[in-house]
Amino acid sequence: MTAQALVDTARALVAGDKGLLAMDESNATCHKRFAKLGIPQTEDARRDWRELIVTAPNLGACISGAILFDETIRQRTSTGASFVSVLSGAGIVPGIKVDTGAKPLAGHPGETVTEGLDGLRERLAEYAGMGARFAKWRGVITPGPGLPSRACIEVNAHALARYAALCQEAGLVPIVEPEVLMEGDHSLARCAEITAETLHAVFAQLRLQGVLLEGMLLKPNMVLPGQACPIQESVDEVADATVTCLLRVVPAAVPGIAFLSGGQSAQLASARLNAMNARSGARVPWALAFSYSRAVQQPALDAWKGDAANAASVQKALVHRARCNQAARRGAYDGLADAPEPG
Repeated sequence: MTAQALVDTARALVAGDKGLLAMDESNATCHKRFAKLGIPQTEDARRDWRELIVTAPNLGACISGAILFDETIRQRTSTGASFVSVLSGAGIVPGIKVDTGAKPLAGHPGETVTEGLDGLRERLAEYAGMGARFAKWRGVITPGPGLPSRACIEVNAHALARYAALCQEAGLVPIVEPEVLMEGDHSLARCAEITAETLHAVFAQLRLQGVLLEGMLLKPNMVLPGQACPIQESVDEVADATVTCLLRVVPAAVPGIAFLSGGQSAQLASARLNAMNARSGARVPWALAFSYSRAVQQPALDAWKGDAANAASVQKALVHRARCNQAARRGAYDGLADAPEPG
């Protein structure tokens, strides 16, 4: 893929008012969510759930790309069609998660480094051959007393940049995801400080590795107070803090920022994205989009409960949440009217 093709794909993923659907949960994470609802933790149940997602009617009207897991990109529908072909047929660009997870960082208790660089070139070539056009890698930054360490930030920034360079070599658009976790009692200001420091390190490493900024996307956390912080700022305050932080550190060459939801409720994730676009969308150089997992999937999963008889309501709930975030991209999301269509 040429540099221009990378740029075109990156722009297409954040074009208009669409966003990304992250359906790249590991089997272990998927099983945890199933267990809470009494759904069997089996390969068949995972396939059935994902088939409901990829075949949801009109999903392509509000979702531009879907991030898959290694198992998912290899799965097929009950009629034998590959998930990749079903998504492509709906106008949804297939992507793939390629990291192998966050592991304890030696010498730094409580911190992690994301692994998966060994053999990545070969895996990327395989995924590209299967139809993937972009990839994703997540680095985890944990706030806390004396955390994060500079070592943790630098080692994850370096891994993200090496991954991104390998992606572009393979013709895949890299989604770079440095996530400052919501867990903890840190303040909004502290989250902004950590997020800025992390993003400075990430973009310094991307520059060193020769990554084409126009041919990548950023998937960061929003700037949020920790879940245990006694002061929880308003939707507008979160939106303003997030945009201010990003304006200071994210180069204008990056075509889009697709936020992760990171454990926010579906409604809050939509409301905060909406506030960013309504208050600042006209003055930022990049598209402000979404790349949500639970914030789109969870209401549908709650409706499914592993019962095939609930398929229609499941898909309706999924598309409804996607449409809510589509509206948030336009600054037109109304949380007061946030209810699924009847029927």
